[in-house]
Amino acid sequence: MTELFDRIIDPTVGPAGDARGRTALAARPGDLTGLRLGLLVNTKRNAAEFVEEVAGVLAAQHGMTPSITRTKPSIVHPAPAEMVEELRAASDVVVVGVGDCGSCSASAIADGLQLEAAGVPTVVVVSDAFRVSADAMAELQGTPGYQYVATPHPVANLSRAGLRDRAAAAAPEILALLTGPAPR
Repeated sequence: MTELFDRIIDPTVGPAGDARGRTALAARPGDLTGLRLGLLVNTKRNAAEFVEEVAGVLAAQHGMTPSITRTKPSIVHPAPAEMVEELRAASDVVVVGVGDCGSCSASAIADGLQLEAAGVPTVVVVSDAFRVSADAMAELQGTPGYQYVATPHPVANLSRAGLRDRAAAAAPEILALLTGPAPR
């Protein structure tokens, strides 16, 4: 696990970047109809329920098929390489969530960048109170300005109805990041 942690905090050992040294982000599909949606969940309270609600919105509104859900073994470490490969093989796009604390927000950004480097368009959802952690990780990973969806804090204490409302509110921005030009 130490090697994995070193990869997170040392930008010189991350995936090869583009000509500017940034993580090469995946090309966006332009339309989600019929695509497979992967979900990467950390162990934060309500994270799984939140991304399930997002999947429901994307399936209902855009004809996506939820294909795979994986839960990371640790909230503060990036997803293991095997898990990233499973998501890459079974998904056309992935939603990562929910960064709802400092360390899990940073880790979620690292996950998003791992999936992008693997060629999978990915959206990360982070609580707006932890933008500093998310932005710091993006910069540490050599990709300052990496775009993600910031949802109002907190997520952990929401009811299922509150999660449904929050997911519906986030869905247009998630859609835009998955189908528009690759986020910076």
